[in-house]
Amino acid sequence: MALVFPPHDRENQVLIITGNSCVKVVMLNRPSKLNSLNHEMVSQLLRSLRLYENDSSVKLVILKGNAKAFCSGGDVLATVTCSLTGHWTYPLIFYRKALTLNHLVATYKKHVVCLIDGVAMGGGATLSMNATFRIITENAIFAMPEVHIGHFPDAGASYFLSRLPGYFGEYLGLTGTRLKGAEMLACGLATHFIPSMRLQSLENALQAVTSSNVSTIATLIETFANKAYARKNSSFMRLEIINKCFSKETVEDIIHTLENELLENGTEKWITDALSSMRSASPISLKITLKLIRKSRIQNIEECLYRDYNIASHVIRGTVSYDLFEGSRAKLFDKDNKPKWEPSKLELVSEEMVDQCFKSVNHDEWERLQLPDRSNNSQSITSCKL
Repeated sequence: MALVFPPHDRENQVLIITGNSCVKVVMLNRPSKLNSLNHEMVSQLLRSLRLYENDSSVKLVILKGNAKAFCSGGDVLATVTCSLTGHWTYPLIFYRKALTLNHLVATYKKHVVCLIDGVAMGGGATLSMNATFRIITENAIFAMPEVHIGHFPDAGASYFLSRLPGYFGEYLGLTGTRLKGAEMLACGLATHFIPSMRLQSLENALQAVTSSNVSTIATLIETFANKAYARKNSSFMRLEIINKCFSKETVEDIIHTLENELLENGTEKWITDALSSMRSASPISLKITLKLIRKSRIQNIEECLYRDYNIASHVIRGTVSYDLFEGSRAKLFDKDNKPKWEPSKLELVSEEMVDQCFKSVNHDEWERLQLPDRSNNSQSITSCKL
């Protein structure tokens, strides 16, 4: 079975808007699906961004989403359906291309401004976090909720999660907690906060840019920016407790420490929410995620992407668990929200099972991820370090 895509609107799922000859606006245009990324969109993005990178007249690329979302992530329904109705390697064709796209943005020779005026989750978050400038509004929502469908924060998420203050990245990855715009700015996921009513004015000003100088672009953005402060009851404002709990070596120890904190601070709703979230997540996904973020602290973006591909290959193949398919059934197909995880408990997930997911797949039909050598194109990755 070959990959199948909708027969209509293929060419319109990514729109290109030209401000002047120096600026290109790339808009994700699948609003009915919250601009979730499919194979055709990723292909169009790769073609366009490669073209603009090699065009000396282009100085700046603006990346945005149509309507009330930036991007809700990868099209999980299509990925799971493709695997169930065909061969387990079919979704990996799309996944290799998606990782190549994120690598391109992270190492782009030109500056990329990402406008986030809505949800940026999963694959949408990983695409946007690689931009030089990550501009958010009060409508922005960030989350990496993969552990609740039996997956893990992938596509390079561990690279930026591991670089957040303290152990806040572990907290976000293990709980799937949603952050609003001010919280994204406070923890470093965003570079600027712009009120939504001023976003179009900023975009108009950016479309008139004729320089690729990062200071010039930053100064222009800052003329539209406002200060934003995380709420007093925000989990980020409890970073000392998060560090105490999420620095533990195992998921079991993290949960145990959170439980003790809840006994001492019963009014801390974020602790209750974190515990509830982790208890409902896939046990093996939680253990994979913790090990993944810890390893990523000392690794570059390429190493993170190669490892993510290996783990995703095992998850899709069902090497040690079929939780991705069960989680998708419960959350996306049947929508009963009652996944039956296997293994069902954290203590049943052995270290050997987790380690297996970090190894290359031993199968004749499995293809390794091959990223192009872009060692001389590190401008964006340097400027967006968290």
